[in-house]
Amino acid sequence: MAVRGGSTEVGRKVSCESCPLRQMPTFRAFDKEELAFVSNFKRGELAADKGATLLSEGSNSAHLFTILAGWGFRYKLLEDGRRQILNYVLPGDMIGLQGGLMGEMQHSVEALSPMLLCMFERDRLMELYRGYPGLAYDITWIASREERMLDENLLSVGRRSALERAAYLLAFIASRARKVGMGGKGDVDIPITQQHVADTLGLSVVHTNKTIRKLIDRKLVQWRDGGCKVLDIEGLMALANWSGLDETLRPLL
Repeated sequence: MAVRGGSTEVGRKVSCESCPLRQMPTFRAFDKEELAFVSNFKRGELAADKGATLLSEGSNSAHLFTILAGWGFRYKLLEDGRRQILNYVLPGDMIGLQGGLMGEMQHSVEALSPMLLCMFERDRLMELYRGYPGLAYDITWIASREERMLDENLLSVGRRSALERAAYLLAFIASRARKVGMGGKGDVDIPITQQHVADTLGLSVVHTNKTIRKLIDRKLVQWRDGGCKVLDIEGLMALANWSGLDETLRPLL
């Protein structure tokens, strides 16, 4: 088990057939054979505390995970301890695929909040590729989506101003959260600190604080001890010159 810092393997509490995520219109439906395989592919569930390390850079985990509930983030560390947050993970996202295909993880994953994850046996991944081409396509789609998000994040860090970067980041996370029912059509609460934002955008905490203050003054966000409340996603998108997510149906494993 790769998870450190507070985790419990809880067996199977949510069946694939009654998965609450599967009822959402953002995820594509499985046929009966695919659903039966995924249900058998799933080993159980894992509960992780806030701050737990779900996967570590350089580790070789025996499992893949799909997030059922909660927030997390992917990151890399320099030798001197400086951290770069690469992306945020939400319900429906898969983690551990990189280690499953490349032998070991090239980044780490930490829980931003208490999380519940579905566990899958990595050794059965080739069985999926051989027998279920639709699911194999889904795995490819998931990897391509992650690459696309990283491309957009790199563009933001490289070419947007600090204010535009912060606006894009919060609009991006909040838009993804809405897609999976976190906040509905109202305000979205994101459990991040200003240090998380700084480590994502490549800014100092002081610069980040000044930048976030400008977003607060424009009444686009509120900042509290528990994190960030996004008040106006459309306003953040306009400030960042970002047209928003264009996903329709997406896979869920």
